[in-house]
Amino acid sequence: MTAIESPCILVCSIDMKTGFCFGCGRTRDEIAGWIAMTPVIRRAVMAELPARLETVERRPRRETRRARMARERDIL
Repeated sequence: MTAIESPCILVCSIDMKTGFCFGCGRTRDEIAGWIAMTPVIRRAVMAELPARLETVERRPRRETRRARMARERDIL
């Protein structure tokens, strides 16, 4: 079975103003339909996420486990 790429950082909360997840930048519909999307469509959505995250009203308040592990891996 092939792993599906995902931008999820386990901070699942939707910004009511923009409709984007505070953690990954996807919309509810994109999150719900992620598995059914083709790899090409998923990559196209992921290319838009950095710009979307710039528009959300607040950032996640805590460092996620995934982010902490990546940071610790980079330090070593």
